Amino acid sequence: MALVENKKARLRYAVQDTYAAGMELLGTEVKALRARQGTLDGARVVVRGGEAFLVGATIPPFQAANAPKDYDSERTRRLLLTKKEIAELASADAKKGLTIVPLELYTSGRNVKARIAVVRGKGKADRREDLKRRDVARDVARLLKNR
Repeated sequence: MALVENKKARLRYAVQDTYAAGMELLGTEVKALRARQGTLDGARVVVRGGEAFLVGATIPPFQAANAPKDYDSERTRRLLLTKKEIAELASADAKKGLTIVPLELYTSGRNVKARIAVVRGKGKADRREDLKRRDVARDVARLLKNR
């Protein structure tokens, strides 16, 4: 069940590979995500020193009055991946034109996980083509439904 989605990611990027990653979160962050607070706009994944980090995601505290005074809602959060997955992400990040972005944050049992993807940026023409294709599919589905 998706808690927070990066809605513009599929519009702006062509997805190559996806991965599921656990996250290191504070208790107030987990509660805030379960209340569907937070955004992934402008967030990305950075691989440094054999570890992957989520950078630029905003997760506010669940109750601002009870949050620690030094709480940073845009802090860097560590992603929990296998060494093999981190190596694959590092090699993809090193290639020109590829980047790693989070697609969504979701629950798996009682854990909060991030679905991240290796993506390539789309050009303006590709975006327009995708929108046209989506509109045609919607019109066809509407016609078939009304038969």
